[in-house]
Amino acid sequence: MKTRIEKDSMGELAVPEKALYGAQTQRAINNFPISDEPMPEAFIRSLILIKSAAARANQTLECLTPKQSQAIQQACDELLNTDNLMQHFPVDVFQTGSGTSTNMNANEVIATMASQYHGEAINPNDHVNYGQSSNDVIPSAIHVSATLELTGHLLPALTHLRDQILAKGETLAGFTKTGRTHLMDAMPVRLDQTFDAWAAQLQDNIDNLQYLQSKTTQLAQGGTAVGTGINAHPEFADTFAKELSDLTQVTFSKGSNFFALIGSQDTAVALSGQLKAVAVTYMKIANDLRWMNSGPLSGLGEISLQALQPGSSIMPGKVNPVIPEATAMVAAQVIGNDAAITIGGQSGNFELNVMLPMIAKNLLNSIKLLANSGERLADSAIATLTVNEDKLNEALHRNPILVTALNPIIGYAKAADIAKTAYKEGRPVVDVAEEHTDLSREELLALLDPAKLTHGG
Repeated sequence: MKTRIEKDSMGELAVPEKALYGAQTQRAINNFPISDEPMPEAFIRSLILIKSAAARANQTLECLTPKQSQAIQQACDELLNTDNLMQHFPVDVFQTGSGTSTNMNANEVIATMASQYHGEAINPNDHVNYGQSSNDVIPSAIHVSATLELTGHLLPALTHLRDQILAKGETLAGFTKTGRTHLMDAMPVRLDQTFDAWAAQLQDNIDNLQYLQSKTTQLAQGGTAVGTGINAHPEFADTFAKELSDLTQVTFSKGSNFFALIGSQDTAVALSGQLKAVAVTYMKIANDLRWMNSGPLSGLGEISLQALQPGSSIMPGKVNPVIPEATAMVAAQVIGNDAAITIGGQSGNFELNVMLPMIAKNLLNSIKLLANSGERLADSAIATLTVNEDKLNEALHRNPILVTALNPIIGYAKAADIAKTAYKEGRPVVDVAEEHTDLSREELLALLDPAKLTHGG
């Protein structure tokens, strides 16, 4: 590979001839051949937006000339609109804990491009990074990327899944099934009640994410190295937030305490915890679907999920619940990501957290996985499932637990005896109750009607 020689504060270094980055990026490439995973594209895009907004703010505050600022903005715009953006950002996730290598990667790439537009040298540190530090840029990029991914992907996906569940539930109001607690037969429920419960769980998650989004829009930018704002214009933080808001059409604001936002990652930890809660909701829905779909002959077989692909390489005709299974694996991964982020959040040593790249990677990975799997769950499982009514009714009227409805009339002990007899003899509970109570069959059929029992009271 042809190379060129670049210089930084540590000396000279060979860099690929056509690379837009410089010596500091190359040092990071050499130092961290660890995972072969670069920072997420959503993070890099947010970092570039931050650089563009900073250039705008510094022009307004007369810290950069209009030509310097416009050259930086032009470079940022071109990067954001290129199809091969990530070839310019090869630095491994597992790098210096402040993310300085990634910040300088962006500074160097933007400076190279901006210098070509400006006709004079644009310096990565003195111009692109003016009034900034990796220590406020990277925490800000975590918040910005999380906010934009929540707004653009996860919240719409959760809303779509909720709406699909509610719509499907409305079509299933006429179906009553055996309820189950401890995986054992319990009192009957309607399918729309099951679906409405899932939708309510998702709505709670949406509400909590929207609250946390009000926290992720508060930025560390302006705190620079340790939170004091050294080398930044006194009005930089507010001006920057306004410029970034204009660029993204999302309202960002100056954080109330830079020291907290740079020294900790409490908001990211809280957001990850809520993403874990979404994962737990997904796992519950996925497992309920798998159980109801199980069989089709020897399992519950209450519903049939859409057949999407052959389920076995050796058993012809076998079809598996692949979308719920994929969703459950996503949930497991998100829970694992949260464990890593929790440990990362504990690494706020004095004035700086030093696990920022790993936190960013896992947080954005969780958001992406939940958004994508939520859409698949909605469209390829919920929307397309069908109900096996005969299978529902086969067990429903034979369920001895229906005798619970007679408790107020005959008492718990006598009802328990009837249930045990019905279980033992494999008979419908109405037949056994008719033999062991003074109630007429008509009264028993009315009292033990599974559909009526789903209304309570």
